Amino acid sequence: MLQTIFRLPAVKAESGYSRSTIYLRISQGLWTKQVSLGPRCVGWPAHEVAALNAARIAGKTDEEIRALVVKLQAARKAAA
Repeated sequence: MLQTIFRLPAVKAESGYSRSTIYLRISQGLWTKQVSLGPRCVGWPAHEVAALNAARIAGKTDEEIRALVVKLQAARKAAA
């Protein structure tokens, strides 16, 4: 299965959020944590960005999005 990793500029373009808003949402539990790609390089799985965007478009509440974030991050560990 093809897994695409978006770097920050692509995540910003896909979500419409600024860098600071993405990191704020991570601290609030409303966005998945970044994946380390190297010592100074991070990214986010494209399917997670798409799922979070779809949840926002669907009008999900912050609590529902937090539950989605937990589910997405748990799926990462299960895939490893």
